[in-house]
Amino acid sequence: MTSTDLPTDVPDRPGESGGGSQDNRPRRPRRWGAVAAVCAAAVALLLLGTRLSLLPGLGDIFGEETQDRSGPAVLKSIRDMSTYEAAPGNFQVVVDLEKDTKFVPDAIRGSRTLYVGAGTVGASVDLGDVANNGVVVNKDRTKAELRLPHATLGKPALDPDRSYAVSKQRGLFDRIGDFFSDNPGSEQAVNKLAAQRIGEAAKESGLTRRAEKNTTAMLQGLLGSLGFREVAVHYGDAGK
Repeated sequence: MTSTDLPTDVPDRPGESGGGSQDNRPRRPRRWGAVAAVCAAAVALLLLGTRLSLLPGLGDIFGEETQDRSGPAVLKSIRDMSTYEAAPGNFQVVVDLEKDTKFVPDAIRGSRTLYVGAGTVGASVDLGDVANNGVVVNKDRTKAELRLPHATLGKPALDPDRSYAVSKQRGLFDRIGDFFSDNPGSEQAVNKLAAQRIGEAAKESGLTRRAEKNTTAMLQGLLGSLGFREVAVHYGDAGK
């Protein structure tokens, strides 16, 4: 039976003392690179905490809470009112507002907002601004004649619960500007335009005529309960 002799000249392992060659090349810090990348990503997410609306689904990661630290309302003034709001009207308008920049594609700079604005406009008669000789009563106090100023329209009031943006399209530069803005995606322009359109619609709706008709009915019922059998109400400018 023959035996095989094992070689005795076994090369030394790297790093061990001996006749073998030693590898002195520096190792790459792979672990430290991965840790640095994770830390950088976490810092970036923290810095973007106020802009998480740009990343759907990430809004609840940080457990965001809302606290109301507003102070109490302060009364500035009180004004006695003598107007009778006889006909409030509800309106709705669709605003399609587009802003373009000359010689620049819309994908780079530009915006378009489709917005549904809903609000009310009130038509009222100022009962305190009665024209000269505006109230005439006969001796028997059975007939009264009143002259009042024409009904006027109030300012349009948008209802935030019924107003909403259908779609928003913004160019790259506009999105970057919204990112660094304190009020990204502001709807001030479309709100203002919606209120303007509602005001124009109220002027053409005959709301003031309805307000004068309702005011006449109210005064006739009120004076009728006081014993007046004939009540006539006229509308016109003061002094006429």
